[in-house]
This record gives sequence, C-alpha cells and structure tokens, in this order.
Amino acid sequence: MIDKTVKTDDYRLFIQDIKQRIRTAQIKAAIAVNQELLRLYWGLAERIVVKQQESAWGDGFLEQMSRDLQAEFPEIRGFSLRNLKYMRQWFRFWSAEPSIGQQLVAQIPWGHNLVIISKIKDVGQAVFYAQKTIQNNWSRAVLTHHIESGLYQREGKAITNFHATLPAPQSDLARQTIKDPYNFDFLTLREKHDEQELEGALVNHVTRFLLELGAGFSYLGRQYRLEIAGDEFFLDLLFYHVRLHCYVVVELKAVKFKPEFAGKLNFYVSAVDGTLKTENDNPTIGILICKAKNNTVVEYALKDIHKPIGVSEYIITRSLPDELKSSLPSIEEIEAELEGEHE
Repeated sequence: MIDKTVKTDDYRLFIQDIKQRIRTAQIKAAIAVNQELLRLYWGLAERIVVKQQESAWGDGFLEQMSRDLQAEFPEIRGFSLRNLKYMRQWFRFWSAEPSIGQQLVAQIPWGHNLVIISKIKDVGQAVFYAQKTIQNNWSRAVLTHHIESGLYQREGKAITNFHATLPAPQSDLARQTIKDPYNFDFLTLREKHDEQELEGALVNHVTRFLLELGAGFSYLGRQYRLEIAGDEFFLDLLFYHVRLHCYVVVELKAVKFKPEFAGKLNFYVSAVDGTLKTENDNPTIGILICKAKNNTVVEYALKDIHKPIGVSEYIITRSLPDELKSSLPSIEEIEAELEGEHE
C-alpha cells in the first residue's frame, strides 16, 4: 500500500533530485566506458602500426588477428577486419598530434571519430570539429551536417563591430556564433525571391534553420511586434541565445547589402534593449543576413554604430524557375526527415 504522505511537493523535489543523480551517474558511466574503449583502440592500433613496420607484415595479418580476437571475445563487436583497419587509420591520422588527439578523441564516441577521420584530412579542422562536438553534445548526424556544410570555413567569418561594442569575453563568443555565409540549401526558392518568401521558408523549416544558426539559439517569433510610444514595428525574426544570455534580432534581405540596412537594424536592437531586455540579460545583438555584400561598404557602415551588429551573406544553390512558387515541405516532414537521420 502506498503511503499518501509521500504525495507532497517535498517528496516530488526529493525524487526529482534522485532521478537526476541517477541520470548523471549513467552519463558518467557511459563516458568512462567510451574513454576506456578508445584507450584500448588506441593501444591496439599503435601496436599494429609498430608491428607492421618492424616485421613488414601485410594486411593479411589483420585478417588473422580479427579472426583470433573475435573467437576469443565473441561478445565484443569491435574486432572486425574493417574496424581494425579503421583503428589503424584513426591512430595514423592523430599520430602527428598524439597528446592533443588522444585527449580529444577519448571524449567523443567511436562513431563520431570515424566521421571525422573519413571526411577531414587536416588535423587542425579535426580538432575544431572534435571540440565543437564535445561543447555542443552533437549527435553523429549533426556532426556530419556541420562538416559537410563547411562550418570550419564559415564560423566567425562575418563582418561585425563586436570588438568595439561588447566586452571581451562576450565579443569573442558572439563573433564565433555568427557564420558567413549561411547555407540555406535546405530551402527551394524562386531565383528572384523576396524577403517575405525567404522569411516564410525559414520559419517553415525552423528545425533546419536552428541547426544552421548553431547551438544556443531559441526561436521566439517571426514579425515580432514592438510598440514604441504608440508606433508599431515588426522584427523579421527574434531569438534568444542561451549561452550569450541575450536577445538576437535577425533581419533578412534578399538583395545586396545597403548602408541604410545597418541603421534600421541598429534601431531594432536599441528598441529590444529598451523594451525586452532585463538587468539579467546581456546587450542585444543584431544579425543582418543579405543575399550579397561588399565587405568594405559593410565595414564603413558599422564603423560608427554603437550597437553590436554582424553582417553575413546567405547561399542557396538550388532554385526554382521564377515563374514557379516555392514548393516547401511541412515542418512535420522536415522533423520526420531529421529523426530519420538520427536513427
């Protein structure tokens, strides 16, 4: 018989804490198992490489090694010939930077490691993606997406005035948050699309859009209404960034950057600071995403603006003939597609 006295707020808090402790322990245990497994793989791969160099053994010995290990340890799945070759490739990839490599790769699952070494040739880029995976807890599908979309080449490349408008710790993080260009290849638009069509398509694909924006963005609304002394203004898109602890105003322009765009976004950022921002929030940031830009013009436009603003381009490699309207899948279809990628 259940004691009714446990049906209290005090008990609910107690059991919630217990559950969280169990989950934390499970995560720590999983991490520990992964790290021990990868240390084993590293040691095996090192021995394989050294033995092949010393004895001039060919890959035929790996076939025999695989058979022997699988016979001795049938419950362990990682000793297939294919996986032994992956171990060797993985060890060779990181052997130029063994101290960095071992420290990083032990913190991410083996499947993530295989994605990195199969899609990246440069160790510096590999370090970047390994660190991002650890920081953001990326799934294998998300890691693959960011590698294939060239995040390394795009992150932190936008033109901003953050160094002059934000304190050092936040300015560096904010700069890393913005990409240039943004890749909107998940959209199919008319070649001569306008801002409304672009905005609507991004909202319809908000799951993919948030993935492209990066970790930390929370979507608050489209055409977000602000009232200033009786006048109405509407922001294209409004987000809150949970790591920067600030509002982020995103304005979209389906044309080349013009200096007046920066002035309008500066006003919107000021308005959000004045109406939504609290003492617990950091200064609001503005992001202007245009179809094209002249970097020198952007630099001049931002030079004397005192609110933090960044300017980027977007790219879409697919387009429909101008006489056709966009044909976009529903949010449900996109979410189902993403769920399929994670399986």
